[in-house]
Amino acid sequence: MAELEDRLPDNVPGKFFVDKMCIDCDVCRDTAPANFTRNDENGYSYVFKQPETPDELELCNEAMTACPVEAIGEDGRPG
Repeated sequence: MAELEDRLPDNVPGKFFVDKMCIDCDVCRDTAPANFTRNDENGYSYVFKQPETPDELELCNEAMTACPVEAIGEDGRPG
């Protein structure tokens, strides 16, 4: 499970975040490309835009479920 205290600094504020356990596997970027992107310099993904539509929210939840190392979390704050 992703830990809020390990949240990567690139994440925009809001409900979803990626923590330092990210292995840069592309799952979140493939699943929800409107919300996740890659830090090329450091080799990890992060949330660059919180979901704004029901479809984006569904895809972010799908990405969180599919993450093989559970590096995507939600802190419960409204997006």
